[in-house]
Amino acid sequence: MAVHATGTARTPYRRSAGTRFSLWAVRLGWRHLVMLAVVAFAVFPVLFVVSAALNPLGTLSSAQLWPTGASLANARDLFTNTPFTTWYANSLFFAVTNAAATVMLSALAAYAFSRMRFRGRRVGLVGLLVIQMFPQFLAIVAIYLMFTTLGEYYPGIGFDTRWGLLLVYLGGALSINTWLMKGFFDTVPKELDESAQIDGASHAQVFFRIMLPLVTPVLAIVGLLVFISTINEFLMASVFLRDTDAKTLGLGLYQLVSSQRNANFGMFAVGAIMLSLPTLAVFWFLQRYITEGLTSGAVKG
Repeated sequence: MAVHATGTARTPYRRSAGTRFSLWAVRLGWRHLVMLAVVAFAVFPVLFVVSAALNPLGTLSSAQLWPTGASLANARDLFTNTPFTTWYANSLFFAVTNAAATVMLSALAAYAFSRMRFRGRRVGLVGLLVIQMFPQFLAIVAIYLMFTTLGEYYPGIGFDTRWGLLLVYLGGALSINTWLMKGFFDTVPKELDESAQIDGASHAQVFFRIMLPLVTPVLAIVGLLVFISTINEFLMASVFLRDTDAKTLGLGLYQLVSSQRNANFGMFAVGAIMLSLPTLAVFWFLQRYITEGLTSGAVKG
């Protein structure tokens, strides 16, 4: 308690509850409101899809945010009336295989660009950036004609085959992912390479035994990005996969609603939820590497 010069006591000032709330609202409250608005915006479509999947009528016109009833009839119809397991297996094959192959090829290229000096190195790096300026669908006609001829001689990598579409996906493996990995490789001290080579290690031994364990975060983030883009890819798959059993889950679900959008929307919602589960699982498994993998590669160029 403060005392005036005259000797009288002065009661300390205390803010009222309304004043404290006003200060909190000005300083921090608006942030909470923005956060709630963003969460509501993100959760709304998820709730709508889940509600449509549980809707016993299974039509788009009857879909509501809160269904009047809940039933697994849409899931049962999707599993029994369509080759869902085949579509799902195809999607997982393309996503997992393309992610693994792209990570390895990009890592090999990034190691060469980061640690070695050779003629055409700068041109190659710039070329990888220039290629990214052109959308993928610009090459569809050329790729289609190429595989039309190639499939006649090698049917195993033609249309309606897993390996044919996988080759198309791998054609873009050395893309911006190489630049991302190169930036991460540049942060690893070169003294580690030199000391290992003095001990007799080859470039392959340095790469697999020293470099790869140190750059695990960027391998994880590239694998995650490629996995997500591949499992959601539609354009190239729609050109190459025409047979029903060769389709991915995205193509199969589109086939369900392309002609009868209203009738099969419940089955489509169930398939969309099932398609999101592998992505969530991979994201959850690799989440500890995401922040480090996205930021550390920007330290050096």
